[in-house]
Amino acid sequence: MQVYEEGKYKAQNINVWGISDKNLFLEANEVLSKQQKPFFAIIQTADNHRPYNIPAEDSDFVKKNIEEDSLQKYGFESLEEYHAFAYTDYCIKKFMEAAKAKPYFENTIFIFTGDHGVEGNAEAIYPKAWTEQRLGDEHVPLLFYSPCLVAPQFRKEAVSQVDILPTIAGMIQQPYLNTTLGRDLLDKDKKENAAFIIYHAPGWIGVVTDDYFYRKNIRIKKEELVPVRAGLPKLTAQQQDSVVKHLSQLTSAFYETSRWMLLNNKNK
Repeated sequence: MQVYEEGKYKAQNINVWGISDKNLFLEANEVLSKQQKPFFAIIQTADNHRPYNIPAEDSDFVKKNIEEDSLQKYGFESLEEYHAFAYTDYCIKKFMEAAKAKPYFENTIFIFTGDHGVEGNAEAIYPKAWTEQRLGDEHVPLLFYSPCLVAPQFRKEAVSQVDILPTIAGMIQQPYLNTTLGRDLLDKDKKENAAFIIYHAPGWIGVVTDDYFYRKNIRIKKEELVPVRAGLPKLTAQQQDSVVKHLSQLTSAFYETSRWMLLNNKNK
């Protein structure tokens, strides 16, 4: 394993996070392009965090003037925050342009995701659960990019970060043993879509599906079932009881299995 961190980069730091994401990507591209064997690499970006610096050297990055009501509607607290997120897209574009010029590009799978979302008022575009049950905290982008392996498509099913590695394993066309809670998202035979969510401090555990978010508290006797998309038909009392029972069992299965795996999920 090789770790590249502060002090190993050619570019100069721009703030407390270190070098800009653009320069991080470009320096990573130079390292990756020299690899002679299959590799797995992680690049952690930071410029969409405060203090929201846009380097002066990136003069071709265009800052748009967005009205205050539009910023609030789509979850941005300020124009500076919006520009920082737009700068992330700019940096990814620069990375892909540089990678395409290298031989490793055609045989590499690029995955873009986030480590967490941002809590806030999302009621302008999502049902109440995204705000009241804090689903915005869990909502992150997930993009698989490999033009030679995956055709462009837009998917809406509920998935989890634990699904990423099994999906990669399925894409490299090699046999593998999956001993995780994740699944191959491109498997045509996959069934129920669900992602496990836990809030440690208040004691909430639950699952979000394509239609509902169910959660229960492991410290007090309390549970909730709320829709996560608009237009769902109203459930009868019997139907709601059935959904709650199933998702409660699924939640417990995720929770108890993960606890067991901490001590027992070992390579034999």
